Amino acid sequence: MATRDVSPVPPRWDRKMQQRLARGEAAALGELYDRYASLVHGLAHRVLGDERAADAITRDVFAHVWEHPCTYDPKQGSLRSWVAALTRRLAVQRLRATETAALARGGPGSTEDLERKVRRASVAARADYIVHSMPAPLRAALESAYFKRRDYRQTAADLGVTEDEARRRLRLGLQLLATAQDAAAPGSRGAPPEIGGAA
Repeated sequence: MATRDVSPVPPRWDRKMQQRLARGEAAALGELYDRYASLVHGLAHRVLGDERAADAITRDVFAHVWEHPCTYDPKQGSLRSWVAALTRRLAVQRLRATETAALARGGPGSTEDLERKVRRASVAARADYIVHSMPAPLRAALESAYFKRRDYRQTAADLGVTEDEARRRLRLGLQLLATAQDAAAPGSRGAPPEIGGAA
């Protein structure tokens, strides 16, 4: 998974950025791009599995932000979460359109196969976002347990915390990841959950 900007941004920064974009400040778009381009590209690539398509989605996302900054509502969550949700939505739309066109040309598979593929890609992108957005202690516990195949006792020793604390971190991390599956359920339109910045 690509490294992404996970530093916490104060809500005031989000509101000021939106105001600057609404005034048409090109420098604001540049700052936003510098901060979130790797997030957008990574999420788009996770859904589409194609570098060129991810590049196109990245352009589309920042064009949308530039043309419609007032569609972001700071009361609904962070600018980062809004950008991530927009990216996922546009990438899933492109995947669905591409796969539907392939089916129409007589490609292999069925409509059900297409919907399963779209849902899997959406869940994977959301899980990727959640893992990279969660506080560093939770992410470290999950990485120890799942990538290094360590149990909670070994994870506690690796992290220098009590076994109870290791279990708590693993439980919280898994609860956050479970929201990726829940949000991808049919009819769900939720934005990524607000997750505390890296600790």
